[in-house]
Amino acid sequence: MSTQRSKTPWLPFGAAEQADIRLLCLPHSGAGASSYRAWGADLPDWIGLSPIQPPGRETRRQETPLSEVGPLVAALAEDVAAVVEKPYAVMGHSTGAICAFELCRQLRRIGASQPVHLFVAGRRAPQVGERPSRLEELTIEELAEILRHHGGTPEWVLNDPAMLRMLHPLLIADFAVSEAYRYTPEPPLDIPITAFAATDDPRATVAQLTAWEEQTTEKFTLHQLEGDHFAIFEHAPRVHAAIAEALHGG
Repeated sequence: MSTQRSKTPWLPFGAAEQADIRLLCLPHSGAGASSYRAWGADLPDWIGLSPIQPPGRETRRQETPLSEVGPLVAALAEDVAAVVEKPYAVMGHSTGAICAFELCRQLRRIGASQPVHLFVAGRRAPQVGERPSRLEELTIEELAEILRHHGGTPEWVLNDPAMLRMLHPLLIADFAVSEAYRYTPEPPLDIPITAFAATDDPRATVAQLTAWEEQTTEKFTLHQLEGDHFAIFEHAPRVHAAIAEALHGG
C-alpha cells in the first residue's frame, strides 16, 4: 500500500502501514487528530498511531463539521476499509468513543475487516442516555464557563472571545454527535473492549463505563484512572501499558 493512498483526509498522518498493528484514535469534542500526536508518542514502536481527523478542524477546517454519528461513521468506514491494513484497533475518547463504537458496527454492516480491539474512555456506554448541554443557547461567556468546568481546554483559549466564537459551531456539532445519539440495539461486537474510567468524571462515571461490558461477546476490561474527564491524557504511560498488554500478540 502506498503512503499516498493511505493519506486520506480522515488519516492526515497516514495509516501507519509499517507497524505491526495500527491504532486508530478518534478525538473528543472540539479536538482534532493532533490531540493524539503528543499523547501517543511513547507507545511501543510496534503500535502505529493513526489519529482520525473529522471534518471541521485542523487540516479539514474548511469543511462543515458533522453533527450526527451516522453520516460520520459511514464516510469514515469506507476509508478505513479501503486503506487501513489489518490488524488494527480503534480507540475513542468522549464523543470519539461513541464514534469508535459505531465505526466498529458500521464496518460490520458493510462486511469489512473488523478491528481486533475497541478502547473507550470518557463516555458512558451507548445504551446509557446523555444529558444535553444546549451549547447553541449559550453566550460566549457561558460557553467559557462550561468548557472550564469540563476541563481540558487551555486557559488562553477560554480567555479569548474570538477563539471561542470560532470554536462555538464546531463544539455545537461535536456535542450534538454525542448528545443527540440514539442507541439502536444490535448484536454485541465480537471483539474485546477495554474501557478507561476516570474516578472524578461526572459526565462518565465508573458505573457508566462499566456498562460497556454489554456491548461485547469477548473479554471486557475496565481500568480506573484517578482524575477527571481527561484522565487518559494525564495518565498516558499507564494507558499505553494497558493498550500494549491488550494488543500483545493481537
